[in-house]
Amino acid sequence: MKAFIAVPMFALLAFAGAASADTLLIERVQEENKAAMPARGQTMAQVESRFGAPAERMDPRGGQKRQWPTINRWVYPAFTVYFEKSKVIDVVANKADAEEIGPKPPIK
Repeated sequence: MKAFIAVPMFALLAFAGAASADTLLIERVQEENKAAMPARGQTMAQVESRFGAPAERMDPRGGQKRQWPTINRWVYPAFTVYFEKSKVIDVVANKADAEEIGPKPPIK
């Protein structure tokens, strides 16, 4: 029974050692100024007036049925903004470089 516990623990420790040498996206985001990103509840017009036009406006998703709202994504160089209808529901930091560990950039 002890062998079963030791194997997952060893795998976990091996993974933790490899990840500690890399820059984690979450560590960089925690250090960044939150005022440099849109806040939840802001409208599309407010985001665009403060941060300018996005580098890319992704095609809307959802909205086929009344129970699913339409989700829009605007991609800026440092972050991606998610809107439900016309209000910000989330903001996600983009990877700074290929070496950073974190979410992959949106699929085009």
